[in-house]
Amino acid sequence: MEQLQLTDFFHYRFLSQPKFAPGGQRAAFAVANCNAEGDGYESRLWLWTGDGLRQLTSLGQEAQYFWVDETHLLFPAVRSAGEKKRKEGKETFTSYYCLDITGGEALPAFTLPFAAGQLYPLGKDTYLAAGEIDANQPDLYAMDKDAQAAAAKAQAEEQDYQVLDEIPFWFNGQGFVNKKRTALFFCDTAKGEYRRLTEPLFALDSVALFQGQAYFIGEAYRTKATGFGSLWKFDPVTGETVCLQEKLAVQLSQLVATGGRLLALGTESLRHGLNENDFVYTVDTETGKLTLLRAEEESMYGSVGSDCRYGGGEQRQAREADLYHVTTRWGNAHLYRLLPDGSSEPVITEEGSVDSFAVSPDTDTILLVGLFHNKLQELYTWQDGVLTQVSHFNDGALAGKYVAEPQRITLQSQGWEIEGWVLLPKDFDPHQTYPGILDIHGGPKTVYGPVFYHEMQYWANLGYFVFYCNPMGSDGRGNAFADIRGHYGETDYANLMDFTDAVLARYPQIDQRRLAVTGGSYGGFMTNWIIGHTNRFACAASQRSISNWLSFYGVSDIGFRFATDQCDGNPFDSPEALWAHSPLKYAKAAVTPTLFIHSDEDYRCPMAEGMQMFTALADRGVPTRLCYFRGENHELSRSGKPKHRARRLKEITDWFQQYTKLEEK
Repeated sequence: MEQLQLTDFFHYRFLSQPKFAPGGQRAAFAVANCNAEGDGYESRLWLWTGDGLRQLTSLGQEAQYFWVDETHLLFPAVRSAGEKKRKEGKETFTSYYCLDITGGEALPAFTLPFAAGQLYPLGKDTYLAAGEIDANQPDLYAMDKDAQAAAAKAQAEEQDYQVLDEIPFWFNGQGFVNKKRTALFFCDTAKGEYRRLTEPLFALDSVALFQGQAYFIGEAYRTKATGFGSLWKFDPVTGETVCLQEKLAVQLSQLVATGGRLLALGTESLRHGLNENDFVYTVDTETGKLTLLRAEEESMYGSVGSDCRYGGGEQRQAREADLYHVTTRWGNAHLYRLLPDGSSEPVITEEGSVDSFAVSPDTDTILLVGLFHNKLQELYTWQDGVLTQVSHFNDGALAGKYVAEPQRITLQSQGWEIEGWVLLPKDFDPHQTYPGILDIHGGPKTVYGPVFYHEMQYWANLGYFVFYCNPMGSDGRGNAFADIRGHYGETDYANLMDFTDAVLARYPQIDQRRLAVTGGSYGGFMTNWIIGHTNRFACAASQRSISNWLSFYGVSDIGFRFATDQCDGNPFDSPEALWAHSPLKYAKAAVTPTLFIHSDEDYRCPMAEGMQMFTALADRGVPTRLCYFRGENHELSRSGKPKHRARRLKEITDWFQQYTKLEEK
């Protein structure tokens, strides 16, 4: 068996966005890859016809799309010289191309005069579109060229200034978002007419087309959104927009139209705070009244972590009266079906992760992208209860390489059964000793599972035992298990240490003097916490972490709510609650050599969080190092520039090698 290399992920393929054509006999999907030379990513559209696969596009910029009819796809792209020049001039627009899958090149279809996101077809040449606006100039798209040029000049003169008058004022991956809103537009592309349907301060959340009407939810706010938005109806025939519920009693996350009714997913957040799972409601389409259909205790999405995805896709889709949805159960992401009476039943429970899927409207076929059998993503069909792999994009990437099989381990800790896995090192010899790495997931409401994870497999190939689990706070076990408000660093820390003890007991070949610990986001918080509470680890690597809940409160894109919610306190009335759960408070006891990884555009866990811990350790003479990535954000390890991802993994690995004294093979 060959050794998996650090940069092998350059050769992986990442699948996403499976969607059936209206007739259900064929489907398209996207395939992405790293472009190491360009230090970015490419994405192309492919076709599945039931008897084979065929590539549809080749330029490498096609990811989002939708079916116009049985043989035509519409997708946004910048292809012509004129479009590239407009883009270089920072003009805001979105051009769409139409591709005939039976042959020929993609042809220009239409251009929208704003930055468009999701499109919702209404009829021939008419669409609803989600588009980005600046609430200070909400109709810039409608101005003539001279007015737009004047606005651009005024904006350029203000480029050294950023005025903030609302929270959150920035967002990870987007930069400053002050007064930026997602608006809903009615578009007649044949006539070249575009009309904004929502007020300037309204932030659109979700749209559903149902029985010839369009329903949408969102909230208008000036300084701070409450999360409790309003429900609206738009009639494409009359052009009338009506507010059905001005202030909803539930924080809705999505509207979904099933065959016979409109459903809404949301939560009051009263029992378990911000991380509470959505309930399912039916919507009275005349009054907007919500009626509880299902008090769902499990998440209705997939949260199984992996660093081998790029792109996305549907995790909820209606077929006739049923709502199919991904759900996280223990360490797996399964597919379930919500029935009209509110009951729920499993559909696909294969071990691994259903990442995205599409249900055929006319057959019983489900097409899905999955991480199964400890392999990289592939395309699968589900027919008559049988899961069949229909693509082989990644066969060559792992051919002949050592891929460690996750060894499941469970234990009792703090009154709960804790689930985790262990990867054995390459060429494992039970008579030898090995170093080990404890890897902690983010969230905390996500999970690790028995799926392929590049960085863990790489470390196993270098000769490490790698072990990871789902402590309290994780997804997959219902609301009560995930709710650790006011208990960060308590039950979860005990779970992780108990898990480490269980792994060491089962595998005595692990040298307890050569243990490393790492994690990102919540995993970074927990790494910071661990080094202040135990010296059992030879070294640590804390990534995109939280160290001080008091400073985190004012600067994170989720901090002004997340910190107070999760710590069950606030900086004004109970600062001691936030400080008690801050790793920085305990940094004076830390002796573990620790590497910190942060990115300058990470607005989820800003750099200052890592800098505080780095300074605390350096000030006390503890070996430490901070690696700071420019131009990256919270998603560095998953979708950062390929070269940055490689450098990050090298930094962590070199740090581990230095302190676990493992010779390179």
